[in-house]
Amino acid sequence: MDMQIILVGILFVAALFYIGRIIYRSVSPKSGGCASGCGKCGVDLSKVEIKNK
Repeated sequence: MDMQIILVGILFVAALFYIGRIIYRSVSPKSGGCASGCGKCGVDLSKVEIKNK
């Protein structure tokens, strides 16, 4: 087998692995909450008082 075909095959498999890893990491659940920094994930509403009129 030609050496160039082997190298192209290895690079192709590496590229597939890289793209697959990016896709997997984007759809897998995050353990530390979201990384957007907006604060809506970690809001503690237990101390909020609702006033009835």
